[in-house]
Amino acid sequence: MQESTLIFISAFASLFLARKAAVRIGLVDKPNVRKNHKGNIPLVGGVSIYLALCVLYVIQADLLPHFFLYLECSTALLVVGILDDRFDMPVLPRIGLQACVAIAMMSAGVFISSLGNILFSGEVFLGTLGYIITLFAVLGSINAFNMVDGMDGLLSGLSFVTLSALVIAFYLGGNTELARWTLCFLAATLPYACFNSAKWLGRKFKVFMGDAGSTLVGFSIIWLLILATQGESSVMQPVTALWLIAIPLMDMAAVMIRRVARGRSPFKAGREHLHHILLHLGLTQRQTLGVIVAIASLLAMIGIICEHHHISESIMLGLFLLLFAGYVAATASSVTVMSWLRRVRVVDR
Repeated sequence: MQESTLIFISAFASLFLARKAAVRIGLVDKPNVRKNHKGNIPLVGGVSIYLALCVLYVIQADLLPHFFLYLECSTALLVVGILDDRFDMPVLPRIGLQACVAIAMMSAGVFISSLGNILFSGEVFLGTLGYIITLFAVLGSINAFNMVDGMDGLLSGLSFVTLSALVIAFYLGGNTELARWTLCFLAATLPYACFNSAKWLGRKFKVFMGDAGSTLVGFSIIWLLILATQGESSVMQPVTALWLIAIPLMDMAAVMIRRVARGRSPFKAGREHLHHILLHLGLTQRQTLGVIVAIASLLAMIGIICEHHHISESIMLGLFLLLFAGYVAATASSVTVMSWLRRVRVVDR
């Protein structure tokens, strides 16, 4: 508990310093057609988390397996993320770096080697296929959490749900060291949540996570999920991980499926995400945030409860696939209605 308090203080203090430096170097988010916030907002949420984790490494380097490698990978992702926030880099170099980071993880033995007993026929070991699946898992997690960072509080809310569930899973599984590390990471994100919400400290201190921050969060979560489901440190079955990141994962996959089906780039920005749909349906930002975080919490809770009661992994996977199919169908229908309404309004004008 003492280290998590120190990490919280470190992240909080670094935000005060980083936001001023960000304004000087132009590392700010400017309002445009897609971004209707007021004024230039510093993009330093990820920087504060990273600096706090560096403090954690100094005081407790043994809490996380391969902690130094994790920091090396995080440094690379953070630097490129900052460059992307500042200069709007193309997609391919960013994806290339994410792939390199995944390879570095796998070289240290942090990879998906088993899918568990998802086919009623015993544990599914992946062999060399595990490296390919790990690569896609890393890319998927990083971009899933990047894509949900489109509304105040949403990224911090969803990451809070996943990290809290992981803390519970690690503690229930008896891995107190990883539980403590995850709790510290959670503590490092809380100051950002306070600064991001103008309600807490006022609009003057408002900051955004930026691509650097969302990339760091997504990478850290997939690292923890792999440790939680694979090898000696495992505390839950691989299928449970799907329930802990259900909303970011399903939202990313559904949006990409729709974009590819229309012949568009899956990485092209748009307004088809779940929070856009709920806002278009008339919910306020606060209501939208509450609904999404509540659903994510419910799904994570289902995953933890099913894990605790040893529900069949095949059943858990089947239920998740049904949930995903329903999500894709429901959001696709909503997007179609939204597109039709836009066309009607244009014609009326």
